[in-house]
Amino acid sequence: MPRALETPRRVVWARRRVSTSVCPKSFITAESAAWLEAYYAWKQLGGRVLAGLGAREAEAFLILEQELAETDGE
Repeated sequence: MPRALETPRRVVWARRRVSTSVCPKSFITAESAAWLEAYYAWKQLGGRVLAGLGAREAEAFLILEQELAETDGE
């Protein structure tokens, strides 16, 4: 199909510096959901000590903490 006849992509979701033309739910994998659930449980238990976590888990939690802080600061 010629490019001129294609329907232009539309942004369906945007947040700060990120946007997508497809539903973001399709980007949430089972692993991503598991990280979010573990992070939520960690926060419910106080969310202060990272020493007992594995490196990947600690990094994921720190990234989520930064994103949450940035979102709360808006």
